[in-house]
Amino acid sequence: MTRGEIFNKLTGVFRDVFDDETITIGEETTAADIDGWDSLEPINLIAAAEEEFGVKFSMGEVVTLKNVGQMVDLISKKLSA
Repeated sequence: MTRGEIFNKLTGVFRDVFDDETITIGEETTAADIDGWDSLEPINLIAAAEEEFGVKFSMGEVVTLKNVGQMVDLISKKLSA
């Protein structure tokens, strides 16, 4: 799966989790860029991404993520493993 395809699918995940069809994400997108991001959203987002891409993230991997670009990198790595 290409990086662009991962971004497209991940955009859908963000839109579903935050119930906002206008959300757009990029390499540097962080929690501060998304309206409605509260303390529970990372859990919901990770669970939805795991389901969408058929991968599992460890807690150690999740806590190192700083932005969407790093999440895409991690998904890409897991899909190619």
